[in-house]
Amino acid sequence: MMIRITDILDKTQEYLNESDLEMIEKAYIFSASVHKGQVRLSGEPYLIHPLAVTAILADMKLDVASIVTGLLHDTVEDTLAEIEQIEKEFGNDVAFIVDGLTKISKITFGSQLERQAENFRKMMLAMSSDIRILLIRLADRMHNMRTLEYQTKEKQLFTARETLEVYAPLAGRLGINWMKVEFEDLSLKYMGPREYLELAEWVAKKKGEREKYTTEVKKIIRRELENYGLKGEVEGRAKHFYSIYKKMKEQHLNFDEVYDLTAFRIVLDSDEIKECYEALSVVHALWKPVPGRFKDYIAMPKANNYRSLHTTVIGPYGERVEIQIRTKEMHEWAEKGIAAHWKYKEGQTFPSEDEDQIKKLRELLEDQQEHKDAREFMRNLKLALYPEDVYVFTPTGDVKSFPRGATPIDFAYSIHTDVGSQCIGAKVNRNIVPLRYQLKNGDTVEIITQKGHYPSKDWLKNVVTSRAISKIKHWIKTEEREKSITLGREIFDKELKRHRLQFKRLIKSDQFKDVLAEYTLNTADDMLALIGYGKLSAKQVIHHFMPGEERKEDETLFEKVKDKIKKSSPDAEISITGVDDVMVRFARCCDPLPGDDIVGYITKGRGVSIHVYGCPKIQKMDIERIIDVKWNIEKKHTHPVNIKVVCRDKKGLLVDLSNIIFSLGINISYVNIEATGDSFATCDFQVEVNDLNELNRMFSGLKNLKNVLSVERVSDPFFRVNRKRTHEKAE
Repeated sequence: MMIRITDILDKTQEYLNESDLEMIEKAYIFSASVHKGQVRLSGEPYLIHPLAVTAILADMKLDVASIVTGLLHDTVEDTLAEIEQIEKEFGNDVAFIVDGLTKISKITFGSQLERQAENFRKMMLAMSSDIRILLIRLADRMHNMRTLEYQTKEKQLFTARETLEVYAPLAGRLGINWMKVEFEDLSLKYMGPREYLELAEWVAKKKGEREKYTTEVKKIIRRELENYGLKGEVEGRAKHFYSIYKKMKEQHLNFDEVYDLTAFRIVLDSDEIKECYEALSVVHALWKPVPGRFKDYIAMPKANNYRSLHTTVIGPYGERVEIQIRTKEMHEWAEKGIAAHWKYKEGQTFPSEDEDQIKKLRELLEDQQEHKDAREFMRNLKLALYPEDVYVFTPTGDVKSFPRGATPIDFAYSIHTDVGSQCIGAKVNRNIVPLRYQLKNGDTVEIITQKGHYPSKDWLKNVVTSRAISKIKHWIKTEEREKSITLGREIFDKELKRHRLQFKRLIKSDQFKDVLAEYTLNTADDMLALIGYGKLSAKQVIHHFMPGEERKEDETLFEKVKDKIKKSSPDAEISITGVDDVMVRFARCCDPLPGDDIVGYITKGRGVSIHVYGCPKIQKMDIERIIDVKWNIEKKHTHPVNIKVVCRDKKGLLVDLSNIIFSLGINISYVNIEATGDSFATCDFQVEVNDLNELNRMFSGLKNLKNVLSVERVSDPFFRVNRKRTHEKAE
């Protein structure tokens, strides 16, 4: 249905005054004039988009500045309008929000991932000053998702995945449940179109019998509540597609095995919390509760301040029935979140619980600012947005929430970075526990610290919160960088002495600035760090400062090394910086695949050996013989890769594993299954894959099998030892 300005005015006149409505009309006229002639991919006038976004904001009952911004949010980016013009016509508040929403469209990024990361960085920085920027961005994404069918398949998939992984949990963090649910369902529609259609057809078939069952259950609950003098509404709602899909996938269920398609909700008229518990006792007296399925989010609210009682009971005809119990106030927050209490008008402030949610979200996002790498930034942002399930107490009785699997180290970093870094032990419920201990609901945690203590790289195996991961990695990188700078300086000084050059004089020269620019470095320390890491050769740098004759001698020396290397075929998979057509071989210690970060090592008479960057063997080799290499694939080649799969020892195990591998067109060149005697089995495979992406697809397929516990890539020497042992046993 096409939204008109009159629809928006009708929605907003319920809570805004006359002058606010005039400002909205003025913004509409301005937006219509600057967007005139522009069309969307659907062929409709572009103005439809800002109107639809504004209608969503009006439904959320946001303030006049937000409504006006909804109409103007794309004017600076997509038209000739300038921010100064917006400020003059609509004021500082609107101009600030419009500027915060304007995408970074004039900067060139190296990849789509970098663009995505920068867009989110900008959104977070702006949001730290005004939460409305995030709310309008969510409404903007909602309308884009509702009209995603007009985009290319590639764009649909990217947008849907980004929405599911970032925007949906962001909406959840703000407590806007209807938006989170719609984001998830729309994402599934494009990420799994076949599953989405099958679910829709199946749910439609079951609609009649579900409605009949829902009516019966609601009637029973209403009658019992009235008998005990409790007043309220009883609702029965169908679960949304994504929640059904997720349950089927996690529990390996077929359509016919999913019974609880309907969730029931009791919304009590009274604001008395005790009535929620009274209603719970009525339900439990009526039907037998399922053990382990009761959650009290009133005593311990979720991270987004969601409050409700959840229980699952065995209802009529033996079916499981999920029931939520809450007051009207709790229900309003559960559906609308921060938008339910929107009071950003002049002279008004948020209720304290809303301020707490905004503060938590800002802290959560600010933790990610240390990540310079786009891939790591996005990975940690997604991790940070997932809901928390474990509630523990500080020694003073404050409640803190963490993801499942959190440890005392996560707890320590949640208090302060220094507490986390100096953590040497922990007490849980007054007992000393190892730092790898997984926190449980109701634990009281006390951290033991020691000055001068630092994080360990091993800690990364025992933390799950994005804050802890971020802080530990930041410390490790800083520490490794300092060590690499020291090592790089030693290597560089040694090479300088050989050519009678001085470090201080060299780095002050204009020529050195050109060298830094060539390698896209900012400082001398950046260069020394790369030399220390083994990513840059000191000889490569000094080559730029050598007199002409010496440089010629040096080049001749390299040619001699090159001459010892046999020529390779024209369809070589690797290109080597500074050397063409050389013979390469892939190291069996790490089995590099296209997609891995790699380095080359000049061997004596056997060409260049290719290793995965970070391979332990490379760390022990002569750094001066390490050279830059990169993948240069025009023709597909298969590579042998060894994998180990640990799973439950079940009948038909090999068939299940093999079917997944063969379904991806991957050949198996060796397989061995060894039962460990404790109902588990270890399966060694050697497979032939084209690249890292193909291997990752295979890993995902194997991990989705019900009985598979772990899948890992192993090095060839280890694999050969296992194969030899198996052979000896067979003999």
